Amino acid sequence: PPGTMSGSGPETPQPSDAAEVRLQEAERDWAAAKAFYDNLVTKRPRPPKPQHAITVAVSSRALFDLVEERRIYEEQGLEKYVEYQQNNENVTLKPGPAFYFVKALMHVNARLLELYPDDEERFDIVLMTNNHAQVGVRLINSINHYGLTIERFCMTGGKSPIDYLKAYLTNLYLSADSEKVQEAIEAGIASATMFSANKDVAYSDTQLRVAFDGDAVLFSDESEQIFKEQGLDRFFEHEQLNENKPLAQGPLKGFLEDLGKLQKKFYAKNERLDCPIRTYLVTARSAASSGARVLKTLRSWGLEIDEALFLAGAPKGPILVKIRPHIFFDDQMFHIEGAQKLGTIAAHVPYGIAQKYHKSA
Repeated sequence: PPGTMSGSGPETPQPSDAAEVRLQEAERDWAAAKAFYDNLVTKRPRPPKPQHAITVAVSSRALFDLVEERRIYEEQGLEKYVEYQQNNENVTLKPGPAFYFVKALMHVNARLLELYPDDEERFDIVLMTNNHAQVGVRLINSINHYGLTIERFCMTGGKSPIDYLKAYLTNLYLSADSEKVQEAIEAGIASATMFSANKDVAYSDTQLRVAFDGDAVLFSDESEQIFKEQGLDRFFEHEQLNENKPLAQGPLKGFLEDLGKLQKKFYAKNERLDCPIRTYLVTARSAASSGARVLKTLRSWGLEIDEALFLAGAPKGPILVKIRPHIFFDDQMFHIEGAQKLGTIAAHVPYGIAQKYHKSA
């Protein structure tokens, strides 16, 4: 064809080869960056490679309390908002709903580095914000004030973060913006909208505690669809008939899997009784009527849950008060609001049939 050249030059890489070339280029980039940083003397742990890390992307409004700043943005516009942030860049921001969760992730990392100093399989916390770069100084100052280990920033200047979340190989995305969370969920990224507790409570500073709802969070909404559309008795009948058929995975299954991998690292060092990670299943299911399928599903996945609480429709808030999780994931705003009232930081997972019912209501 016109424009082609003959001869013995290199062949054009095929699509299958192109991915390998990109991988080799990325490895060379990492090697060059590591060589540079290895010559710097620092006590700060260096971020792990994204392909080894469990990447948790957190928005600025999830990490810090930016309610007043948000009000200025909505009422006075972007320029006044940026001006306010720059004028107050030496004023430390107060903790937001994801703050203590991030602190707990850092504690787990510190323990992992003690046991496995050369291992990169640990949490990498990324600040993923649609703020403009001009606001960055205040965020950096606040992060340094609290001693948070957040080295990677992504400030999108009002653009959607989805492509960046994919590029960072994000395992979990937490934001205060429900629309961005919905967009991330639809892109297949485990995500949740953060809500602050209405009461101040003390959180463990030696153990990361993560509580999950079951249906439409860890598991698919298959069973919840039957409950919503056909009623409770048909739901019980369906679960008993399918007791030995594992449920399909939900959006947060992968994050529970990530936590389990890290737990096993502590178990391998005889640290099971002193493990800095504890997981909880807090479900409205009844144990006798529909609990077996849940436990058998987890077993089929090769996953452990430290504590399973089957509430048979009782409110979750009082149980969560006893657990005091750093974060509680649920797909129904009814449970999110109940948890909030009693002092639990909750994260709404906008997935499954419950969203249809919530919107229609």
